[in-house]
Amino acid sequence: ARDGKVVLNISASAVRGLRLGNEWVEFSARFGGAPYDVAAPVHTVLAIVARENGVGMSFPEQPCDGPAPGGSPSPEPRGRPNLKVVK
Repeated sequence: ARDGKVVLNISASAVRGLRLGNEWVEFSARFGGAPYDVAAPVHTVLAIVARENGVGMSFPEQPCDGPAPGGSPSPEPRGRPNLKVVK
C-alpha cells in the first residue's frame, strides 16, 4: 500500500476463480496462509498490465467524493491498515 493505493499482482497460478466483470473484480487467494475472497469495484481499478511484457491499459482515477456507483459512502478509515507483503 502506498499513497492510499494497493497494488495486487494477480496471476492465474496465485488465485482461484478470477472474474473480471462489468461491476466487480473478484477472486479467492491466500494471504499469510489464510484463504480470503477478494472483491473490488471496477471503478477503483486504475490499471491492468500483463506481467510478461508490461503491456496493458490504465483507467482514469475516479474521485471518492461520495457514494460509489450503486453503493453507499465508504466508511472512514480506522487507524493504520494491517497489510502484509506476499512474495
